[in-house]
Amino acid sequence: MVQFSMTYTNSPTQEITFNNQKFFIKRDDLLHKDFSGNKARKFYFFLENEFKDVKKVVSHGSCQSNAMYSLSCLCKIRNWKFDYYVDHIASYIKENPIGNYKGALENGMNIKELEVPLEFEKETLFIPEGGALEEAKFGIKILADEIIEWAEKTKQEDLKVFLPSGTGTTALYLQKYLPFEVLTCACVGDSEYLKKQFNHLESQNHPTILQMEKKYHFGKLYKEFYQIHKKLKMQTDIEFDLLYDSLGWLCVSKYLSDEENNILYIHQGGLLGNISMMQRYKYKFDS
Repeated sequence: MVQFSMTYTNSPTQEITFNNQKFFIKRDDLLHKDFSGNKARKFYFFLENEFKDVKKVVSHGSCQSNAMYSLSCLCKIRNWKFDYYVDHIASYIKENPIGNYKGALENGMNIKELEVPLEFEKETLFIPEGGALEEAKFGIKILADEIIEWAEKTKQEDLKVFLPSGTGTTALYLQKYLPFEVLTCACVGDSEYLKKQFNHLESQNHPTILQMEKKYHFGKLYKEFYQIHKKLKMQTDIEFDLLYDSLGWLCVSKYLSDEENNILYIHQGGLLGNISMMQRYKYKFDS
């Protein structure tokens, strides 16, 4: 067993008031400055177990992906090479690296602007986009156990656990291990896409999907995302992720913010990605 575990689990739970309603926040953004949020939970299996034959990790996605940065941290810790494949890198990002892209490059990522190869050399570990893989349940089980322990200690009743979803992996495995209802919303694609992602990993015991009336396109800028992000920071003094948490809190505000709901919201981490997102938001809405 590799001894890295002490600083990457057991995040605190904090009570906040937002829009005059009480919520609990599972502060997975505070797990570690370099390895936090749901991606740290998903990739914890690869941090804690022996992989004697692995020398390189290969993955793919966007050039500002939270998963990309988290994998670069993992590979730096494990002294593995890291090849990451993207469809496209905008010229201004290449010329002015920022956010997750800059951080991953500094961690030694080798980025390749081409299609992911179908075959890999030996001693290579392939991790699909966003960390949608069965091994993710190792770290998510630990997260579930932390939630159960906290709920028992604080005598929570009728607790609901909410988190926004990309691939839905974290929400799916949390529902597998928690005795509470897990609620989520689709941030990438729609609810049908999210159901397919669930079924790819497990065919039953799925979390509840709350559907927004408006369709949001992942990575696009929405004024309401920017507004709720600023409102959350002002009222709670907590910075949330602009890609996932903004939609998550809009969903919470629509469906769940009343006194009859006892909500534990799981912070998605990913704050390094806010640097580039905030630049875009300020340019579009503040200039």
